[in-house]
Amino acid sequence: MKKYFIAAMITFMVLCNTSCKKFLKEELVSSLTQDYYNSEIGLEDLVRSAYAPLRWKFEGEQSYAMFNFGTDDFILGDQFNNKHYNTYESLLNANEALLNALWTNNYDGINRCNIGIERIPVFKSSSAKSLATVAQRTQRLAELRFLRAYYYFMMVQQFGGIPIVTKSSTLIQTDFTRASITDVYNLIINDLQYAKDNLTPTNVEQGRATKGAAQHFLAKVYLTRGSAVVSNRGQQPTDIDSAAFYATAVINANNIYALEPDYMNIWNGVYPAGYPNVVTPPIGQNGSAPAGDYTKFQTAQASKEVIFAAQFTNNVTLDDPIGNRTHEYFICQYDQFIPGLVRNADNFNGRPFRRLGPSDYTIDLFDRKNDSRFYKSFRTAYYSNTNAGTPKFSNPYPANPALAGQLKYGIGDTAALFIVNNKDTKIKISDFSKYRYLIFARYYLDANNKLTTGFTTAKYLTLVKHLDPVRVTNGFNEERGVRNGILARLGETYLIAAEAYGRKGLYSTALGYINSLRQRAAYHAGENKNPQTWMFDGGTKGDVSDTYSQLIADMTLFTTNAASENYPPSATTDAQRFIHFILNERNRELCGEFYRWEDLVRTETLYERTKLFNKDATSIQTYSNLRPIPQQQINLTTSGGQPLTPAQAAGYQNPGY
Repeated sequence: MKKYFIAAMITFMVLCNTSCKKFLKEELVSSLTQDYYNSEIGLEDLVRSAYAPLRWKFEGEQSYAMFNFGTDDFILGDQFNNKHYNTYESLLNANEALLNALWTNNYDGINRCNIGIERIPVFKSSSAKSLATVAQRTQRLAELRFLRAYYYFMMVQQFGGIPIVTKSSTLIQTDFTRASITDVYNLIINDLQYAKDNLTPTNVEQGRATKGAAQHFLAKVYLTRGSAVVSNRGQQPTDIDSAAFYATAVINANNIYALEPDYMNIWNGVYPAGYPNVVTPPIGQNGSAPAGDYTKFQTAQASKEVIFAAQFTNNVTLDDPIGNRTHEYFICQYDQFIPGLVRNADNFNGRPFRRLGPSDYTIDLFDRKNDSRFYKSFRTAYYSNTNAGTPKFSNPYPANPALAGQLKYGIGDTAALFIVNNKDTKIKISDFSKYRYLIFARYYLDANNKLTTGFTTAKYLTLVKHLDPVRVTNGFNEERGVRNGILARLGETYLIAAEAYGRKGLYSTALGYINSLRQRAAYHAGENKNPQTWMFDGGTKGDVSDTYSQLIADMTLFTTNAASENYPPSATTDAQRFIHFILNERNRELCGEFYRWEDLVRTETLYERTKLFNKDATSIQTYSNLRPIPQQQINLTTSGGQPLTPAQAAGYQNPGY
């Protein structure tokens, strides 16, 4: 077991360019001792440091590997790492490094919380300011219990039953028995209930836990526990009622939270200037490639839709050593074999690590003509950032002599278009010549009239939600992203409420929450639509009408085998189809936001849906709904001070590993 000792981590609060403060820096101060936590400043620094492990989810390839790989919504790109998380092949075993990293990161966070939970109640000082009153100390305790609950919730979803540690440790401990899943959920709920009762509704320091954050996660925890049918999570008859109650409380929280009126606002900063109102090139500024704007990220991060987020910064002097690196993983190979595009000319297009792209299931899930979330989530056009290699019109050029010998497109103009069509809206390869720029069509007829796909493991739709054209420095190799990592937003709260009411059989109420999201998802009156809506999706050019009436969800979507929902064969009742309908809705709203693996495990649909929609997951097993316990943990664990016997070690491990 990891030694449960942390050196003092001093976290400084700095004033951002907005009106909120956020947590930004930790310095390892090895000369300090545990006595530091007997001081007010030491305890405040300890509480701040307890937030730092939240960032781990966004700091590396664990983000997509552990939370989006191995499901129905994304498949392998052509430069994959951690392939085994998608294929479930033998490398996904107890020696896998990311599993041990998750274990140590979260127990580190839990220990920080435990130290504060023990020491804050007994703290006394006549000169105290921030911890002078019972209310102030209770607020900090509630933050720590919220964070402890979050770390345990993250762990129990991945590993099942795990050791429960509620006392701090400054010495090496090795006797840690696995608690039951039931006991872990009871601890999580008790901590969140305390947090809900004692956290303030708002906080001027951006990033701190609030009452609404505790209620959101209470709703999610109750829904997760109550979703179980086959597995035993200690579910109670009131779980679904509780999920509905707490989700509704967040939604109705006196205007503290609100859905953004436009889905684009959540991802403000990832779109080129002028998009979508500028629908013809050039879309760059003054003949230049699009650039990033940090103020747009600040606006998005201050949104009332964001309930809780891991905090990152653009301030290089604060020396965040890792940063948010999720901007690298969903990008296709735009920097090769597309004239007019190179990686080292700007940061807008990003570093194409090419780890994963959307599955056919995901692409086909959206009503692309009417649901704006699709084209606001996936990039279909790339804009030139260099004239090197850009093709020219022939000379002479009879069709337009004035263009003879000129570049077909310049910097800031479209260099590549990814056409998202269906098999029944395929185009011919001869149609490609109508475009000045390069075309990648999802479906087209080649010169032999054979149906072909232009989307490959290298050339696919880039998910834009995590892109970061700013980063800590301007260097095109800079990996440290500056955007906060969203852990909870109101769009998900609506989906939790919808699922809870649907599980109760109150379908009309459930659809009310779904349609609130669909109303936001629709193109609004006067809004320019992506040109593909009329070029390939059956829309009308120049149409700027509201599309909500075409998106309204009703019960026929799950009381029949609606073609739009692509239900698996096992879904034969309204209740079964409703769960898959909700999973579809969660993908439409939350696609790529690092919830999917947990969603499929929670609903006990991981094996069936992954086998059905993910061609790469060839080795998935029914036991794949739990990860293996890290071997390092098992090797260091003792029973009564003695190493585990082979039988005890085998019993400590999850089935199948």
